[in-house]
Amino acid sequence: MYLLEQKEHYYALSWATGATRADSWVDIEGGIGNLFAYASLRRQFPNETYCYDGEPVKLSKLNTFMGHHICVPKEGVAVHINAFNFPVWGMLEKIAVNWLAGVPAIVKPATVTCYLTEAVVRDCIRSGFLPEGALQLICGSAGDLLNHLENQDVVTFTGSASTGKLLKAHPRILQESIPFNMEADSLNACVLGPDVEPADAEFTLFIKEVVREMTTKAGQKCTAVRRIIVPENRIESVKDALVARLKTTSMGDPRLKEVRMGSLAGVTQHNEVILKIKELQTEQEVIYENINFELLGTQVKPNAFMAPTLMYNAKPFEQQLCHAVEAFGPVSTLMPYKTLADAIQLCKMGKGSLVSSIVTYNNQHARQFAIGAACMHGRILILNRDCAGESTGHGSPMPMLVHGGPGRAGGGEEMGGKRGVMHYLQRTAVQGSPTTLSVVLNQYQYGGKMQEKTIHPFQQYFEDLELGETLITAKHTVTDADVVQFANVSGDHFYAHVDVTSLEGTLFTGRVAHGYYLLSKAAGLFVDGRKGPVLLNYGIEECKFLKPVYMGTTIGVRFTCKEKIEQEQKTPEDVAKGIVKWQVDVYDDQGDTVALATILTMIKKRNQH
Repeated sequence: MYLLEQKEHYYALSWATGATRADSWVDIEGGIGNLFAYASLRRQFPNETYCYDGEPVKLSKLNTFMGHHICVPKEGVAVHINAFNFPVWGMLEKIAVNWLAGVPAIVKPATVTCYLTEAVVRDCIRSGFLPEGALQLICGSAGDLLNHLENQDVVTFTGSASTGKLLKAHPRILQESIPFNMEADSLNACVLGPDVEPADAEFTLFIKEVVREMTTKAGQKCTAVRRIIVPENRIESVKDALVARLKTTSMGDPRLKEVRMGSLAGVTQHNEVILKIKELQTEQEVIYENINFELLGTQVKPNAFMAPTLMYNAKPFEQQLCHAVEAFGPVSTLMPYKTLADAIQLCKMGKGSLVSSIVTYNNQHARQFAIGAACMHGRILILNRDCAGESTGHGSPMPMLVHGGPGRAGGGEEMGGKRGVMHYLQRTAVQGSPTTLSVVLNQYQYGGKMQEKTIHPFQQYFEDLELGETLITAKHTVTDADVVQFANVSGDHFYAHVDVTSLEGTLFTGRVAHGYYLLSKAAGLFVDGRKGPVLLNYGIEECKFLKPVYMGTTIGVRFTCKEKIEQEQKTPEDVAKGIVKWQVDVYDDQGDTVALATILTMIKKRNQH
């Protein structure tokens, strides 16, 4: 929220990177939005200096020996070496994750746009919300920074594949086995489905998407569309539509509302793109360019400006430079395909991409493409009229989805919600008895020792409850009337519960009680109906029915305090409370567990301050 209050200052700086207001919105408010997205994940982690990974693992027949995985923060620093094209988003989408993991960061932005990163870092520190040392900034050369890294550190890199390979092979990184996550520029593709006709809504969506990806940030995006893959019988119609739309792209001072595309980040970047275009021209032709473009605004010079350039490759399986050479600017290559299988193969010839997209209204085509192309892509967008209104588009990575890709795209992975946090944690398997691990992990493990109290757990405040505390309930014998009444109340007349004549050839030797009846009856056994500190039932986290319960079976419940999670008080007037996870172990007269569930209750704290 503090950064959002300063956003106009960032916009005022961002125009100098060549970015329009719309370009800067993705960078600035998109980056801050990433912080929001990751802040919302904090409730998915326990109030511990570690988190659990997966479920407990039974390692012995009698369950006296078991294992669990925990993830603890690495005791080093995350070094983020970022690219020039997103000086705000590129930093915030990474530090949001390492902060949530409990790891500090050193940010090294690209020099050409580092002034914008510096402004945001200055405000992050000025806000006073961060622990000392949580964020440090290096502008300009990183010097010998990598020489000082140790095995508890993590390095991430965003930029060109060639630079990334050099850094990944750094002797210190190899010597210390330092995790290195690379997200490199890649030759991403956008495919027009074979079902799409020029009059279809999907055709218009395809043209808009490709042009947007060519012109946003002047094509300086690691996710930009570099290869436009179209059915051979649609080449002319697509070419005409693209050229017509590209001709309307207004260029000039990015501060002007009427300007659609600004400049490249600098003259050096402009010269590099020109060289790549010349290399690509050795195998393919330019079908649209505008050398004599006009610029809107009086305060800009043409030095780093470049009009969109559209190229055509008639034989993309033979002339393969388009699958290997990337011009990191407003440059894309149009190419034909005969079958969808050919289109998939062309996408794969990029040797690993961050993203590809297919525009189609045929769900079978979408399935064939997604499954066929997935091994070479970190993300696949399927775009059609049904999702277009809310789609974030081909080039927009989302915080809760992974970003990265195989091969040329760097072989790394970042974001992806909780998955991204795990990159900064050490996963460790812990083994022992259920009782010992209950204490070590601060979470009751099935089979561990239980303790009973004279006071009912629902009459205790959050602070008073202890892990492993168990209520052994009264017992109940399941009757025919119970099952019939539950079937009538719930409307669940599944044959195994109500029709004894239908059981031949099934797993059952007689009519069985509904699993949900068992859970409901368990609640009737463990709930104390008197008013107390319990505020509400918060939900069911997991539930398994492990053994059939026939008429006449007697059941009981072991109701155990499994885990306690404190809740935030958003305002001083909020009720101080916590969430308690309870293990509901329903067992039969043979002592076997017939149902096992984890339920959650919200319980008031004794101390309201």
